[in-house]
Amino acid sequence: MENIGNIEINSDTNSLSQLNGKELFKLYKETNNKEIRNELANRYLYIAEILSKKFVNKGIDYEDIYQIASLGLIFAIERFDLSKGFEFSSFATPTIIGEIKKYFRDKGWAIRVPRRIQELSKKVNNAKIVLTQNLQRTPKVIDIADYLGCTEEQVLEAMEASQVYTAKSLDLTYDTSGDDKDVQLKDLIGEEDKSFDEIENNDFLRKNIKKLNEAEIKIIKLRFFENKTQSQTAKLLSVSQMTVSRMEKKIIEKFRKELNKMETS
Repeated sequence: MENIGNIEINSDTNSLSQLNGKELFKLYKETNNKEIRNELANRYLYIAEILSKKFVNKGIDYEDIYQIASLGLIFAIERFDLSKGFEFSSFATPTIIGEIKKYFRDKGWAIRVPRRIQELSKKVNNAKIVLTQNLQRTPKVIDIADYLGCTEEQVLEAMEASQVYTAKSLDLTYDTSGDDKDVQLKDLIGEEDKSFDEIENNDFLRKNIKKLNEAEIKIIKLRFFENKTQSQTAKLLSVSQMTVSRMEKKIIEKFRKELNKMETS
């Protein structure tokens, strides 16, 4: 039990519930008592709930938004100055909305996007709504650019950025409206990266060329890196073309055996 001024505060906070909001804020400013703050939070929690519902279906779960809104409510209680003459609800609303928007800005985008593009993306979405009503048709990029006073390139950049606001599952299914089975997103995007094969092949060659003798390395270099014919190679090495052909087959067979080992290991 604690005495604050002429108010006796019990652990069940029955005495606090009898006070109006202004009296509670006055006591809280004087004492910084956490039980008073909790009573204020419970009393005005409806504001956080109402504001949270304005942000549903925007890519973040309602529970997370509500939690941030509740935190914003605590911040508002901490900062509220009764002497300014404002109603608490009028003061708390922009504070809570600010916290929610900051959370969306920092956490809501699946890929980090510059702040200026995030802000422009919001303006583009709002412009689409206004222009659709005014023009009675879907606005073009140039319509949006003229309305916002920016370039078409900036509008396109913002529209593309809005696509990464939330990540899409690769298992997302699209109806093909045909007899075949539905197509998944992972079947529609991406392609085989040929550079992976090049990396593996280069690594294989580097490792196995080291196992060749000096004459074999010269033949490999002349035939496959400098594109010399067998007769040209033979002349440069002062051997017969038959010798070059025989050694070339021997080298290829060595590579084939090493490749089979790698594939079966």
